[in-house]
Amino acid sequence: MIKTSDQLDGLTDDELVRLAQSKLIGDTRAFRSLLMRHQGKVAANCRYMTRSSEDVDDLVQEVFVKAYFALGRFRGDAQFWTWLKRIKINHCLTFIKSNKSSFVVDIDSTAEDREEFRVDPKFDQDFKSVTKRKLVRATLESLPEKLRVALVLCDLDGLTYEEVSETLGISLSAARMRIKRGRDEFKKRYDLARSRTTMSSMEEVSQ
Repeated sequence: MIKTSDQLDGLTDDELVRLAQSKLIGDTRAFRSLLMRHQGKVAANCRYMTRSSEDVDDLVQEVFVKAYFALGRFRGDAQFWTWLKRIKINHCLTFIKSNKSSFVVDIDSTAEDREEFRVDPKFDQDFKSVTKRKLVRATLESLPEKLRVALVLCDLDGLTYEEVSETLGISLSAARMRIKRGRDEFKKRYDLARSRTTMSSMEEVSQ
C-alpha cells in the first residue's frame, strides 16, 4: 500500500531505505523523506569542511544525487547516515582538491607525532545557542584547510583516528597531530572570538 507523507515521516531510516530500494513508491517519496531528514546535517558539514557557503546547496544536491544512484548497492551493513556521511566526505574532499585553499600549513612531519594524545570532549555543546553556533562556524572556517578538515572528520563526523588517516591518505601519527593541532587552534581562536563578543556586548549595554 502506498504510504502518505506523514506515514513516511514516522518510519526509520532503514524502513525508508527498503521502501526506496523496492521502488514501490514510484515518485521517490521515500528517498525524499531521507533527504529532508538528513539534508541539514549534510549542509552544515559540507560548509564546515569546504568553507564555501556559496557552494553548499550544490554540494548537498550532488551528495544526494550520488546517494540516490548508489542506493541499490547499500546493503545495510552500516546505518544509512554512516553510509551517506562517507559519500559526503568523499565528495567534499574532491571539491577541496579541485578548489585549493590559499591557507597552506606544513604540519605532517614533527617529533611530536610520538606524543601521547588526549582526546578532548567534542564541542557539540557549543551549538546550543545561535551565538555559539555562529562563533563555532566562523572559528572552524578560519582554520587552515588541513586542520579544519581533520577536525571536522573527527569531532563532527565522528571518524576515528584510523578512519581519518585512511580517508585523508596520511599516516596515523599525522592524523592525530592534525586533530590535536586543530583542536588547540580551534580553542585558541574560539576563546578569542568569544571574549571579543562578550566585550562588545558589555560595551553595548553600558552605552
